Amino acid sequence: MRHSNPTVLLDGLRAFIDPAHVRTDPDSCLNYGRDWTRLHVPNPLAVVLPGSIEQVQTLVRYANNHQLALVPSGGRTGLSGAAVACQGEIVVSLERMNQILDFDPVDRSVTCQAGVVTETVQNFARDHGLCYPVDFASRGSSQIGGNIATNAGGIKVIRYGLTRDWVTGLKVVTGRGDLLDLNRGLIKNASGYDLRHLFIGSEGTLGIIVEATLKLTRPLCEPVVMVFGVMDLDSVMSLYHVFRNKLELSAFEFFSELALIHVLKKGLHRPFDAATPYYVLIEFENPEQLHTDTALALFEQCAEQGWLADGVISQSESQAKELWRLREDISESISEHLPYKNDLAVRISRAPAFLAEADALLTREYPDFEVLWYGHIGDGNLHINILKPATLDHPAFVAKCGVVSEHLFEILQRYGGSISAEHGVGLTKKPYLHYTRNAAEISYLRAIKLAFDPNGIINPGKIFDASPLVAEPGATLLDPE
Repeated sequence: MRHSNPTVLLDGLRAFIDPAHVRTDPDSCLNYGRDWTRLHVPNPLAVVLPGSIEQVQTLVRYANNHQLALVPSGGRTGLSGAAVACQGEIVVSLERMNQILDFDPVDRSVTCQAGVVTETVQNFARDHGLCYPVDFASRGSSQIGGNIATNAGGIKVIRYGLTRDWVTGLKVVTGRGDLLDLNRGLIKNASGYDLRHLFIGSEGTLGIIVEATLKLTRPLCEPVVMVFGVMDLDSVMSLYHVFRNKLELSAFEFFSELALIHVLKKGLHRPFDAATPYYVLIEFENPEQLHTDTALALFEQCAEQGWLADGVISQSESQAKELWRLREDISESISEHLPYKNDLAVRISRAPAFLAEADALLTREYPDFEVLWYGHIGDGNLHINILKPATLDHPAFVAKCGVVSEHLFEILQRYGGSISAEHGVGLTKKPYLHYTRNAAEISYLRAIKLAFDPNGIINPGKIFDASPLVAEPGATLLDPE
């Protein structure tokens, strides 16, 4: 949306937020107005960087009174367009609210502001002999508030679960401007609806997350990484069943040879001489080398079955990190190709059959495109990246991918899967929401949105189409001016 007198509106913002933190320059609008999808042209009215919860509340009330749309912004590492501002919105970046506020060694918990970077929390926990186990390749730039808003998963879900499983307390500013202090760090709390879980995974559509209390745990004991070369997708799942039954896995990842080739171009080395269509990476705890013999015996068993062609096991922490880079560096290594990304989820038991159908569809429909597979297959999360040919313009490429996505989601629907495993719906998946949610569910989602954000000012147009910004009787909040 565009406003009749933006100068007046911006002057109003600068009355309660330092003018240095109300930005309208092109670089700021470009940087803060988009996420990693790069499918939409950023076009925010301004970027605002509040420094306190009180300023966030004042901002929300001001937006209600002036019918301004707000787009909450974290590290903008999402892949669904949920943090994109392309309709004249105000981007609300929480990066100045980046302090760790409290540590409780008895509860094994840390309380931090929403703008704290994920790696900062991980390092803080490590310094105190503990671990924040939610982990992904974007740990150095993603922010806790954004992780919570998308219920981020990552590489160790099979052992530790999702972000949702580690949030014991949450402070949010609703679309009404109210501050809610949800669950207060309690482990057990059966006193009515747990509103905390509505905001986890809400993609910033119900309010703005400003503070969180997170559980910590003990770190992995001497983690070991193994990488296998695998001939087909069925063998990937066979390996999963064998290793999961004998070892306590913290990660089970896979990626294709086509994906590996792009990582190798950035200076990494093959894990072994043989090239295979697919690769599997597993991680498990190995205190005092207790499980080494078991892991090697399983490797030999799987090799005898013809499920793998070669493999390597890490001998040190540094080697384990290098092996992890083969998987974690994929997304960055292909970013220059403007990939069209699909982030899907199916039940693990249905993954082999779905993979076979999906792979056949993509091979048939994209004969001239490079299609890369990778993902957290140990929890049923698959990433499909289609690379844009240099000879095809970007709008035509996106249109072609969108048509095929319809067919892909039809297959996914038959298998009871989800169009988004960990990056949300945002703008990119919005046209396809009906493949995952039926009409009744969507009507309830809209009702929840209305309850927390009656004027529709918080991240409108994400997940489903926005309602007009029309204030209901009694819903208008006091103007801070």
